[in-house]
Amino acid sequence: MNNKINYTNEKLTSFASVVNGKLPIRKVSKNETLKIGVDLGTSSIVVTVIDKDNNPIYGAYEYANTVQDGIVVNYLESVEILQRLKQKVERVLGRKLTTACGAIPPGTGESSARIVANVIEATGMDCFQVVDEPTAAGLFLEVEDGTVIDIGGGTTGLSIFKHGTLLKSIDEPTGGTHMTLVLAGNRKIPYVEAELLKKNKSRENEVFPIIRPVVEKMASIAKNAFDKDIVLPVYVVGGSTNFKEFENAFEKVLKVDVIKPKYPQYVTPLGIAMYDNAGE
Repeated sequence: MNNKINYTNEKLTSFASVVNGKLPIRKVSKNETLKIGVDLGTSSIVVTVIDKDNNPIYGAYEYANTVQDGIVVNYLESVEILQRLKQKVERVLGRKLTTACGAIPPGTGESSARIVANVIEATGMDCFQVVDEPTAAGLFLEVEDGTVIDIGGGTTGLSIFKHGTLLKSIDEPTGGTHMTLVLAGNRKIPYVEAELLKKNKSRENEVFPIIRPVVEKMASIAKNAFDKDIVLPVYVVGGSTNFKEFENAFEKVLKVDVIKPKYPQYVTPLGIAMYDNAGE
């Protein structure tokens, strides 16, 4: 287990360094197979690129408010942002992006998946598959037995695996947005100001005690989904988990150890790209 998570953390650290401009981007050959993931999140839209062996190559993101609780609510702006990101990636890699896989929270339905596919295809890429987010995260983490809890801006998604088979996948509308709302109410400040405060790492010690009840609610959602048996290990991923006390809050509710990979915000986007097999 330690070797597996260490390897995963190395991949995530390398990818984050490339995205943040701290490592050079490797050259991509003209005929090389590329796999693309598109994550239309509540707070940002992310495009990830991996090779045929699922090694991360490049990624780009832009903050957005086009999705609420996992549902696209501003179609045109989603297309415009994704088009900009696609053009940026194509400039950097010197290659056209032709296919991409999208994702939705569990249980949001076929119509939601169709809208995500439409957004992707409106930018000139073919979308042959739309997966649920925690299952995509589980693929990147190589989970055979275990539970993946994906906490995004608007929702908490959970997938339970046993012997490589998905047993259960659920989603509840509690996420980073709700943290921000609680913080805004507590401090009596506008939502935008509260969002910036929440993301300020130097203020984390004063912010987390305020939003901790929201985190504990997320953990309770997970605990109720387990029924009687918790399938271990338990992973938490997603941008909303980026607090140093996050695992501790979850563990106190679940009564089991919780694993949070490095750069948890990139786990699901990279897993989504792994489902883009159209080029193979």
